[in-house]
Amino acid sequence: MEKLSEKEISDKLQEFEGWEFHENSIQTKFEFEDFKETFSIMTRIAFEAEAQQHHPEWTNVYNTLSISLSTHDAGGVTEKDFKLAATIEKIIEVE
Repeated sequence: MEKLSEKEISDKLQEFEGWEFHENSIQTKFEFEDFKETFSIMTRIAFEAEAQQHHPEWTNVYNTLSISLSTHDAGGVTEKDFKLAATIEKIIEVE
């Protein structure tokens, strides 16, 4: 998988509300009703990430989920990151 240029990343981010390019990754933060809802969504994301063989860097504090996506093998952001970001957005929309 080939690393995307900053222009390509910027163009693709237009489709993702709340995501930004920072520290060589695309990042976002979500807030949910409580810890239980947050953890439930994290579990759904984990199954999808495993299916895609692409795993997020993330942190969870109570009802807040912070996600950072980068393809370490490519040394930056690739199409894999945007594919997983789109999957995450679909999971969040369902909730």
